[in-house]
Amino acid sequence: MPTYRVSLPNEPIASQITGSTLPSSDSAGSTGLQVRTITAAAMGTVFEWYEFTLYAAMAGVLAAKFFSGLDPSISFIFALLTFGVGFVVRPFGAIVFGRLGDLIGRKRTFMITIVIMGLATFAVGLLPIYETVGILAPIMLVALRILQGLALGGEYGGAVIYVTEHVERNKRGLSTSFIQMTGTLGFLLALISIQTVQAFASTAAFDAWAWRIPFLISIVLLGLSIRVRLQMHESPVFQKMAEEKRLSSGPIRETFGSWRNIRLLCVALIGIGGGMSVVYYNAVLYPLFFLTRTLNVSMPVANLVTTIAALLSIPMIWFSGWLSDRVGRKPVMLAGFALGLAATFPIFHQIAAVANPALAKAQAETAVSVRTDASGCSFMFNPLGNRKFTSPCDIARQVLAASSVNYTSVDQPGAGTTEVRIGDLVLIVNSSGAFDQATFAREIKEGIKQAGFGAPGNPTATDQMKIIALLLVLLLAMALGYAPVGVAMAEMFPARIRYTAMSFPYHFSSGWIGGLLPTFAFAIAVAQGNIFAGLWYTVGWLIVGLIVTGLFYREPKSDVE
Repeated sequence: MPTYRVSLPNEPIASQITGSTLPSSDSAGSTGLQVRTITAAAMGTVFEWYEFTLYAAMAGVLAAKFFSGLDPSISFIFALLTFGVGFVVRPFGAIVFGRLGDLIGRKRTFMITIVIMGLATFAVGLLPIYETVGILAPIMLVALRILQGLALGGEYGGAVIYVTEHVERNKRGLSTSFIQMTGTLGFLLALISIQTVQAFASTAAFDAWAWRIPFLISIVLLGLSIRVRLQMHESPVFQKMAEEKRLSSGPIRETFGSWRNIRLLCVALIGIGGGMSVVYYNAVLYPLFFLTRTLNVSMPVANLVTTIAALLSIPMIWFSGWLSDRVGRKPVMLAGFALGLAATFPIFHQIAAVANPALAKAQAETAVSVRTDASGCSFMFNPLGNRKFTSPCDIARQVLAASSVNYTSVDQPGAGTTEVRIGDLVLIVNSSGAFDQATFAREIKEGIKQAGFGAPGNPTATDQMKIIALLLVLLLAMALGYAPVGVAMAEMFPARIRYTAMSFPYHFSSGWIGGLLPTFAFAIAVAQGNIFAGLWYTVGWLIVGLIVTGLFYREPKSDVE
């Protein structure tokens, strides 16, 4: 009979199979089974990043279609928040589906999650827009995003655990890195689908109806995913625990019911997860926002350079996973966090100079400031959508930020006016009385246009290659900081609560810390009056990740019973 070593309830780390019904590791059958195992697990990650990249790449389109009833200057913020809401609910999905995974099995749980994710993504392509049904349009869009986020909360943890519980310890980093790599594949498929539709549809057709196609064709991915997963068997670790009646009867209670597990959760969430989340989104998704929204580069060009860079980064992820099997998870993750910390500001400054030199020239030559009583200025973050930014200070900052103008905020306590200075031009309105918002906004736009702001970014082929090279530095940091994370978290917790315990910190950090990065970065940039100020969000979390992971994460050297 085969023998197993399975984690007991009080074990500090995960344990693994030492013998099983699987063929020996050097057999062709074992290799084929491992390939099918990894493929089945990875399909959900492909789906995850396909769907989320569609939202990221088409945030401007979705803002126009579903938030057209809002002020144009803030509709993009609401589009970002709609993108982010799917991330916010992920920890709740992690608890719900993580508990199911520990109670009824890994395979059945992530079959449920991928069906929910797939149908919700497909349904976005069928939604009516704001002009058709009014406020119901954004409500339905947000509802689908919530469903996707909840399902995703149970998807990734199950995939990583499924692979981890099938392979030898010294191959886990390499094996799970293929799941991380397929996240990039989903990112690429989304961008390719958008570019293909744009190539065959006119601009007017894409704006009118063809934007729906990338969402609708996701049904093909769903069909493939279901077919692959139906052919797989349950994790042998879970099967053995079920046979011996050692499954947890209360995974949530066990996960959060001891100080030791709480400490591990904090290290996984704040240290490993915090650093991983921002180093990933900073390299993969935020450049799309930065190129299109901040630098005014056309979507096709931005998609092209990010697609090529992401494609070139795939071997980096594989190498990072392999390296973590050789030198350990911890040093590889810390190297990624450190590189991201050192490279973030220099890389984005260089990207701006290459992608839109006219903007860089205007920033250097024209001083812009907003002078008013700072008490009349708001922080441009509105997750509930119940605030309106209508003060002169807010109007000025919205217009300047939308045009990627760096400006200085000068607090003048008690001042009854708001002054916007653009070089030698001075625009003044009464802060306390009524004023014509549209006229004030138009005058600011005309002033900054005369100063040289607002020129589109139009990088040449050579410039595009430079941008790709710059992005590869960020993507190397991403690969090092991201590839080992899934298996590192899985190894921190015993098998009987692993699905719940691993999923919660991963999805809390990737959802709340990483998923909201574009929204927070945009709001910080508006508040600080600098297009690069939002990068402090990434830098701050990378510092936290380095400190907490470096000091408090104890990497297990071997599986113990």
